Order: sequence, then C-alpha cells, then structure tokens
Amino acid sequence: MSGAVQLKQALDLLRKLVEDRGIPRNIRRMASESIEILSDDRLSIGLRAANVISKLDEVSLDPNAPLYARTLIWQVIALLEQLKD
Repeated sequence: MSGAVQLKQALDLLRKLVEDRGIPRNIRRMASESIEILSDDRLSIGLRAANVISKLDEVSLDPNAPLYARTLIWQVIALLEQLKD
C-alpha cells in the first residue's frame, strides 16, 4: 500500500473521531490537531507521522476514552507507523 493511501485512511479515521460527539472533547481536539499536523506539507511525512503518533499514543491512555475510540486511535497509529521519509 502506498504512503498516500495510508495517509488518507489515517485522516479519514481521525475525522471520524472529530465528528463523534460521544468521544470526550480532549480526544476530539487531539484528533483535530493531528489532522492539521498531517496536512502541513512543510514537514516531511515521516516527521509528521512521528509527531502525530506521539500525541495519539498519549491520548490513547486516557481512561475516559471509550473502547471504540481507542481502537480507532490504534488503527491510525498502525497506519502512520508505516509512513517513512
């Protein structure tokens, strides 16, 4: 799978998190920030992915995160871990 496809899939999953009102606001905000980081072409794709993985890894530990939200976050992390410069 190409990096562009993985990036698109990751962005789609992050948008699902942002749009779901059943997910706590801090997690939706982190997903929104992650979309902005991934969309910023000034940094390399590997660096953008690493920055977002770090943020999402932190928020995935939130005890208030519903299980399905955690699953989406882990899916995004798995996609982003495959992106290299």
